[in-house]
Amino acid sequence: MARLRLSEPEQFDRLSFLPGEEMQVDYGQGALTRVPGSDKYRRPRLFVATLRYSRASFRCVVWKSSQQVWAELHERAFRHFGGCPQYVVLDNLKEGVAKPDLYEPQLNKVYAATLAHYRVVADPARVRDPNRKGTVENAIQHTQATALKGRRFESVQEQNEFLAHWELNWAVKRIHGTERRQVQAMLEEERPHLQPLPLLGMQYFKEEERTVYDDGCVRVDHSSYAARPAAIGTQVLVRIYARRLEIREPSTGALLRTHPLAERPGTVVLPQSERIFNPSRETRHILRQAAEIGEHAARLCQLMFAIEGRVGQRKLWGIVSLVRRYPAHCVNAACAHALEQGVYSYKRVQLLTEELFAQAVKAVEQGQAPSTATLTQQHELIRDSDEYGELFAAAAGAQA
Repeated sequence: MARLRLSEPEQFDRLSFLPGEEMQVDYGQGALTRVPGSDKYRRPRLFVATLRYSRASFRCVVWKSSQQVWAELHERAFRHFGGCPQYVVLDNLKEGVAKPDLYEPQLNKVYAATLAHYRVVADPARVRDPNRKGTVENAIQHTQATALKGRRFESVQEQNEFLAHWELNWAVKRIHGTERRQVQAMLEEERPHLQPLPLLGMQYFKEEERTVYDDGCVRVDHSSYAARPAAIGTQVLVRIYARRLEIREPSTGALLRTHPLAERPGTVVLPQSERIFNPSRETRHILRQAAEIGEHAARLCQLMFAIEGRVGQRKLWGIVSLVRRYPAHCVNAACAHALEQGVYSYKRVQLLTEELFAQAVKAVEQGQAPSTATLTQQHELIRDSDEYGELFAAAAGAQA
């Protein structure tokens, strides 16, 4: 009865596409490759991009994938084919799709910007529906069963060179089983219909979320950048390129400011007209701590705030934090020397404090009293001598 039972086969509709209309992309597994710096072999990730009309493919293996690597592989595929398709069909992998959805999938920012640069639209397939991109699935299986079967390579560069040679001398010259035509001929027929490549390649970036501080700046790699018109205390998106930095509105992505990327940490990219000089609660707290150190420290911090405004509060924090490692009288004396020299800098105060502290330690080791050392007679932690006497008498009585 099992042999006589009828079963309806699963039906697949064969889809046809115009030249230059669609490209399908996916990851698979490459051949065994030696891991750099070891004797072990592992399979890298095999990226395959296939034009749906001509079935021409671009193949490349990589050890690790990321948003930028995924976008760079698309860019290399576009340049390999000599043009861009109208849209790309892909899986819902994290490198390309941040949030899968049937109607409005959310793409990763780097991937979306790369496709927009090349005027290509992404068309993610349905979740658990690999048949939508069956052409690239067959291309991956064809590569694994024909070109890479039973092979081992010493590096991914060697495997990529082999794949490029195999594609040029065999894969593109074969007669496709379904179309009954040579792949090279169909590719030459499709190339005029591909969109032209832009003159400049994609400028990749990393995007981070930052808070606008009370000085009107955002901090990136220990440097400060002006964020106006963003309000103080709000969140902004920061896109970091190789040579520039963009500040964008988080909800709409609108561009707010553009700055050249600072070459040295600690740089302040803020016009003088946008500096804020009215003291905040944090400013008053810092000046109060500076006054506890000494008169010269308070004077120096006030002058530095009057010159730089709120953006200079980090330097003030550095000066008042020196008392955690050095005596307060050394820090106050260093501030006095900085005022005499006219150098209003945290680094200068730190250097002078280290020198004065080293001199004091050396004087103590030689049995000399340091000139700046003074004994404090009045302090909230120093109690009256009668209290100490009563404590000693009570201790002596208890011991007897």
